[in-house]
Amino acid sequence: MKITPVRMADRPTGWALAALGMLLVSTDSLWVRVSGASAWDVAFIVGVLSTVLYAGIGASTAASSWASIRSDTKPLLVAGVLGMVSQLTFISAITHTEVPHVVAIVATAPVLAAAIAWIALRERTSPRVAIGIVLTMVGIGFVVGDSLGSPKLLGDFLALVAVAAFALTTVLWRRYKTMSRTVGLALSSALMAAVSSFWADPTTLDTRAMLAMFAMGLCCNPLGRLAYSTAPKYAPASEVTLFAPVETVAGIAWAALFLDELPTIATVLGAVVIVAGMLYGTVLRGSGSSGAAPLGASGRN
Repeated sequence: MKITPVRMADRPTGWALAALGMLLVSTDSLWVRVSGASAWDVAFIVGVLSTVLYAGIGASTAASSWASIRSDTKPLLVAGVLGMVSQLTFISAITHTEVPHVVAIVATAPVLAAAIAWIALRERTSPRVAIGIVLTMVGIGFVVGDSLGSPKLLGDFLALVAVAAFALTTVLWRRYKTMSRTVGLALSSALMAAVSSFWADPTTLDTRAMLAMFAMGLCCNPLGRLAYSTAPKYAPASEVTLFAPVETVAGIAWAALFLDELPTIATVLGAVVIVAGMLYGTVLRGSGSSGAAPLGASGRN
C-alpha cells in the first residue's frame, strides 16, 4: 500500500503534536486512581463527556466532517472500534495492575507501530529512528525494572491489548491522513460509553470521583487523543509512536507529585535515556535525513 512521502519540514509539527498528546493522556492513570471508581464507571462517564466535546468540535467543521463520513466510512468505523478497545482495556488495566506495569507496556508502541507500518504501509524505519526506539526501550527498562517483580497477568494482558490497538490506530491515521479525526474519536468514545453502560453505575460516585472524571473526559483525554491522532498527518507512524514513552515518564511523575510515589534513581536515569532516544530519533536528526519513507516510493506498488 503506497502513501505520500512525508516532507521533512512537516515533521516537527507531527513531533510536537505527538509529544503534547502523550503528555495530556499521561494523566489518565492519575485520574482513574484519584477517582477510585470502577473501570466501567470511568469508561462510561469519560466516553459520554468526550463524545460531547468531539461533537462540539466536529460541528464547527460540519461540511468536512460529513465529507469524511461519506468518503472514509470503513476506516472511520475501524478507527472507532480500535479506539474503543484501546481506551477500555487501558482503563481496565489501570484498575487491575500497577501503573508502572501499564505504562511500561504502553512504551512498546514504537516497536509495534514500526512493524505494522512496515507490513501494512511498506513505510521504512530509518536506522536513526530504529536506534531512537532501542534507546527508549532501554530507558523503559530502567524506569520499570524495580516494579516488575510481581506481574498481575490480567492487567498486563489488558495493557498489551490496549497498546496493540493503539499502535494499529496510529498506523490507520497515518494511512488515511485526510480522515476526520474528530469523527473517528467521537465514534470511539460513543462506542466506549455504549458498551460500558451495561455495567456502569455512576449514581454511586462521590464528588471527588466526578471531578476527576470530568477533568479526564472533558480536557486531558480527548484533547490529548486529538493532538496525537493528528500527528501522523505530518510524520511517519514510527516517529509519532516514538513519543509514546512520554506517557511512561510523565505518568510516573504524576504519581510522585500527587500520589506520594517518589521515583527511584533508576527511574530518573531511565527518564534521561528515554528523552535522549526521542531527541536522537527526531529533532536532533540531520536536516538532510529523509527518515522513514514508504517503500512504494522506490517503485514498488
